[in-house]
Amino acid sequence: DVGDAEDLPYPDARFDAVATLYGAMFAPRPDVVAAELLRVTRPGGIIAMANWNAEGFIGTMFKVIARFIAPPGMPSPLQWGDEGIVRQRFGSGVSELRTTRVTYTFEYPFSPAEVSDFFRKYYGPTTRGFASLDESAQQALRAELVALWSAHNTATDGTTRVPSEYLEVRARRR
Repeated sequence: DVGDAEDLPYPDARFDAVATLYGAMFAPRPDVVAAELLRVTRPGGIIAMANWNAEGFIGTMFKVIARFIAPPGMPSPLQWGDEGIVRQRFGSGVSELRTTRVTYTFEYPFSPAEVSDFFRKYYGPTTRGFASLDESAQQALRAELVALWSAHNTATDGTTRVPSEYLEVRARRR
């Protein structure tokens, strides 16, 4: 199903479990998203999320992109990676909320420069960032992203291996 995280096309209390992996965090109104996740989860059901945080590599990459384009008035998607903010957003709608910081390692069989180009072509936030810039700014952003991927690359064989932390969220709906 395709839907809007701020207006899920399901009846109230429809699901025993609801999961979003690096998706709902990008909706522009996080309080509406939290309310929708709670609404479609049955009482006692589980809401599971994986959200990039500001401290991990993807958070750092978003900060680089934001120096070139920062969406006006939209809260940072990385706030979903902050346990305190997640608790506040779900509020009294959950009876239990557990978070765990987890490391995901990006592994690509090509160089950091090629990974940067891959993200430019296929990763929504990066694609949109580049599309909003003129050619000169695109070149500058690409250079910064290549430098970032290169600086964090732990591979020594011409491939790319970069660890990035995210926040795993498991909440039980009240």
